[in-house]
Amino acid sequence: MPSLNAYPVLETTLPDGSVIAFRQSRGTSVGTVVLLHGIGSNSGSWADQLLHGLNTGRVLAWNAPGYAGSSAVVPLRPVAQDYANTLWQWLDVLGIKDVHLVGHSLGCIMAARSAAQQPQRVAAITLLSPAQGYATASETDREAKRAQRLDTIITLGPQGMADKRHSAMLSPNASPAQLDMTRELMSQVKVAGYTQAVHLLMDADIGSDLAQIKDIPTRIACGTADTITPPAGCEALARRFALPYTAIKGAGHAIAIEAPDAVNAYLSS
Repeated sequence: MPSLNAYPVLETTLPDGSVIAFRQSRGTSVGTVVLLHGIGSNSGSWADQLLHGLNTGRVLAWNAPGYAGSSAVVPLRPVAQDYANTLWQWLDVLGIKDVHLVGHSLGCIMAARSAAQQPQRVAAITLLSPAQGYATASETDREAKRAQRLDTIITLGPQGMADKRHSAMLSPNASPAQLDMTRELMSQVKVAGYTQAVHLLMDADIGSDLAQIKDIPTRIACGTADTITPPAGCEALARRFALPYTAIKGAGHAIAIEAPDAVNAYLSS
């Protein structure tokens, strides 16, 4: 796995005094790619994408609000709009106007809502292993899933959750280094930030946002060995909105970690 030493965590202070921590790399081309990680991770999950530059001028990987040095959003039970507001405030402070938004898992929900909020600033959207949210599920199912997630983080804590769940993020063919990295990233979540992210996941519906952004080039990819957001569901989402779909052979849910070459080629295409 590539070292993150070349991409130290930076901080941006927003007008309200809150902070967004992030990593970045710079390429020789033009444009900005913004990488949005999933619920059990942080900007470190994009190490390979930072390393390879993705054929663009700038790559930004944030630590989502409530994660790894970033201030939490204000509502204790936030919705996608709260994260989108913070994303655009952060990019405004950085002086960035137009972006290619790349989400992974829960980050896809943030990407879609951000694009729906300010479509004129989004050149393209890529959704990797998209979480779709549970807003359309029955209240019984939604609340059971919410309780299960919250009980896990409260009972086990970040390290215990990482020890128990990290291998499910990857395929059986993942390398020891990939397993170690996934475990380490998951162990770094903060209970409060993770709790807010659980509420986001349970109350979101990515489809409602995708329906609003049909004019923005959008595509979906998923690993064929993903058991968290299985390929059947991801492909069905792509069909629903007539979006291009790519299957990345052999990869599990942590697709950018397990299949970095394929993901880099896909994002650069």
